[in-house]
Amino acid sequence: MDELRFDGKSVIVTGAGRGFGQQHALLLARRGARVVVADYGVNMDGTGSSPEPAEETTKMILDAGGEAVSCFANVADEADAARIVQTALDSFGKLDVLVNNAGIYNGNLFDDVDTEQFRRMVEMHYLGTVYVTKAAWPHLKETPGANIVNTSSEAIIGHIPKSTDYAAAKGAVHSFTKALALNGKRFNLRVNAVAPRGNTRMSTPEVLSHVYEAPKENFMNEFFDQMKPEYVSAAVGFLAHESCTLTGEVIVSGGLLAKRIMYVETQGLTFTDGMTPEDLAANVDQLMDPTDGEVVTVDMWN
Repeated sequence: MDELRFDGKSVIVTGAGRGFGQQHALLLARRGARVVVADYGVNMDGTGSSPEPAEETTKMILDAGGEAVSCFANVADEADAARIVQTALDSFGKLDVLVNNAGIYNGNLFDDVDTEQFRRMVEMHYLGTVYVTKAAWPHLKETPGANIVNTSSEAIIGHIPKSTDYAAAKGAVHSFTKALALNGKRFNLRVNAVAPRGNTRMSTPEVLSHVYEAPKENFMNEFFDQMKPEYVSAAVGFLAHESCTLTGEVIVSGGLLAKRIMYVETQGLTFTDGMTPEDLAANVDQLMDPTDGEVVTVDMWN
């Protein structure tokens, strides 16, 4: 198969100063994309700011012979989000791809998470994605082959301790992705997401030790070493390419694997003469049985 190239494409990657976002930006630039490297340089919990991460990634791309421009901006600020999009238009004359990657993490049990932390997570992950997408939407829907790649998380499943705030915010991104994909079909504008696995600063042995309340040595092994951030970028490159036909999908990527996350509705129960709580209690096994379940996709509402 020919290499999936992005020659001449104008691409925005938010949170591109470090971690997954940096690797996404580098991969797309190596394949010919002209990249807006957007990052606010915050601490892992969302506090502070610095232009240095965005400038560093931009320099890496330029030193490698690629095209990039740095944008020091906060996606959680609506005006800054619009400025990111305007930077792409001013620098490259158009916008082809938006990769919403910016995010933060500060894992604690629900009892120890104050409302401000919930608010900060929603503002950065969900509203940040909405703000940048809202500014980009008028331009993307007029661009043939344009698409959006958001960043969801497997945390939405609810299987990671100390992540009620993070999982909820990522759940909003997840649902936004699927609902927006249905809107985008009117313009042949695809919207997908990745759920990344990798050892960024949000998942160091020290962080995972805190989250899972286990010795950090448990996370210092060959498996952990394989969780390189760059392995996630393969899915972003695939979903971002104009040849990809998927929309409304979320792909787990990292650690040399890729999987689909999907919603499945079970065959469930059907009654002919009303339904009571007792009916559900008496037939709970059939209610929950996933055998022959139906995969829910945006195509179901065409």
